[in-house]
Amino acid sequence: MSSRLDIVSLQTAIADLYGSDIRIVDQRTVSGGDCNEAYRLALSDGQKLFMKRNTLGNAPFFKAEEEGLRAMAATGTIAVPKILASGMDKETGFSFLLMPYLDGAARKKDYWEIFGLQLARMHRADTAAFVKEGRYGFDQDNYIGAGEQINTPRESWISFFRDCRLFPQFRKAQSWFDASAKKKMLWLLDHLDRYLAEPEYPSLLHGDLWGGNFMTGPDGYAWLIDPAVYVGHREADLAMTELFGGFSGTFYQAYREYAGISSDYDDRRDLYNLYHMLNHLNLFGGGYYRSVTDILRRYGA
Repeated sequence: MSSRLDIVSLQTAIADLYGSDIRIVDQRTVSGGDCNEAYRLALSDGQKLFMKRNTLGNAPFFKAEEEGLRAMAATGTIAVPKILASGMDKETGFSFLLMPYLDGAARKKDYWEIFGLQLARMHRADTAAFVKEGRYGFDQDNYIGAGEQINTPRESWISFFRDCRLFPQFRKAQSWFDASAKKKMLWLLDHLDRYLAEPEYPSLLHGDLWGGNFMTGPDGYAWLIDPAVYVGHREADLAMTELFGGFSGTFYQAYREYAGISSDYDDRRDLYNLYHMLNHLNLFGGGYYRSVTDILRRYGA
């Protein structure tokens, strides 16, 4: 079923999917991220669904998530949840996203090895369908957590990272910066080519790949969720996996064996994560300012 933002009720979506005689018989709150309410729905025929819910005004969040999951699924490399429906329930005043409810199995013995291999394969998949007017970006803007993420296509990775990643976040965060930090940030924006290089090939990225954005699926392997997809340098995804930890060394070994990791990647890792630290500063406040200035001291003149 395709996305329908004109759906006038959740029950309409259920009827479209399973028939007019199917009803929701139980609705229970489950964990589902910081931005949305999440529920497990039990249907009268015994099926279970996972529903994310938010205000009507936040319906674009779900459309962006749907497009991101479809893009990753299109690579045929790693599992993602299937989108059943999205829409706006105007009777109760919320937007929603429906997916199958996935009961996670025990992790397979080679879980981390397969995860690293599959992510590497996704990063090597063809990206031409995702950016039609450039090499980097995405065909639509989306969200990084609750923050807007600009995906205007660019031919250069360095210019994309400067113009669509660091600069918009810095502009939002300026009230936090003293004169010295502003000077370092502006210098860095003008000299990114001292630290970053153009990748050997563009990659479809998950975009927000920390430990909370993958799950163990019913097959016992990793499934990617809550994407902030765009086409960029694969090192940006790897850097995010290291920001808050939680990924096994076996994951990186398997990734390296399939796709390689540059010997000087560590020199750039914190610069990629400056984007996420600025976003956290903008979303959650001054507790992240020190992390931002620590990175600026390393890279800013």
